[in-house]
Amino acid sequence: MKPIEVYNSRIASGDLTDDEDQRHTLQALQDLAVAIEGYKPRSRFLMSGLFGVKAAPPKGLYIYGGVGRGKSMLMDLFFEASPIKRKRRVHFHAFMQTVHDDLHTARQTGVEDAIRPVAEKIIKEASLLCFDEMQITDIADAMIVGRLFEFLFDSGVIIVTTSNRHPDDLYKQGLNRNLFLPFIELIKSHLVVHSLDSQTDHRQNRISGGQRYFHPLGQDASTRMDALWDDLSLGQSTPITLRQKKRQISVPYHHNGVARASFADLCQKPLGPGDYLLIAQSFRLLMVTDVPKLGRENNNEAKRFVTLIDALYEAGTATIISADADPESLYETGEGAFEFERTASRLREMQSDSWGT
Repeated sequence: MKPIEVYNSRIASGDLTDDEDQRHTLQALQDLAVAIEGYKPRSRFLMSGLFGVKAAPPKGLYIYGGVGRGKSMLMDLFFEASPIKRKRRVHFHAFMQTVHDDLHTARQTGVEDAIRPVAEKIIKEASLLCFDEMQITDIADAMIVGRLFEFLFDSGVIIVTTSNRHPDDLYKQGLNRNLFLPFIELIKSHLVVHSLDSQTDHRQNRISGGQRYFHPLGQDASTRMDALWDDLSLGQSTPITLRQKKRQISVPYHHNGVARASFADLCQKPLGPGDYLLIAQSFRLLMVTDVPKLGRENNNEAKRFVTLIDALYEAGTATIISADADPESLYETGEGAFEFERTASRLREMQSDSWGT
């Protein structure tokens, strides 16, 4: 079925709500699906750098817009309907995680240009790449993606990606950003930049009217958090590793920009403000489970939790929490109890249906 036909059937079944702006974006995706019917990319680039003579491939798509507008869902419809057999759909952070791992392996062989064999591997596996949530927050990633994407585009790989930012705003105010600007121009020359301007946050609607803070800890809270996670992740999740300079931040559960981690995962490890900012920027919704009562005995963990909530609050990231007490009773004694009043207030505000809209 064509993407628009699947979209219409889901509206008819009540799974989706009709959205004119989504239809406009879906039409662009369907036009691309038609354009690549019968498309055969150039042969994998030769080590000499020469390429087979083929017609120019159709331009891919760069879809950007606010969180919860349906970008990932629409790209999924396109991906499922695409006639290309060698295709791959992946969250951009997960893709970069694999790229870093493969670069490390390639460097162990002493190869002069480690990016080339990494690109060759990607090109061999897929002629259509669909990325979810493209963003660049690390100088190492900024330097890698430019040359990597040159190889991909030169080999005729078609790329479709979603992002919360226009290409001109990628890696904004990043270190040595001037070195990253050619990549932005590369993106704009090979991908059609398309804005999804929907005023409706469909992600927000999935949790609208529902509970977002579960307490106390116990079987009931665990069961309800599990059920909510199954709904939000569609029963699918994989671990993801975010990179902050040379540090690695492991998040055990992730699917399409929605993530789940425990208090221990996020606050019992030596993470700092920059790490929490990256977490808040990387996911449109984060579930944090098993937050204990805070106080003198876990003061360092409590400080990290406060920093995490501040980062999520400032980024407007939807947050669902299970904790051992309500926000006001979570940190009652200890040197940080008074300062925690602001955190408790933010936790309350982040439970409202208007949060993040």
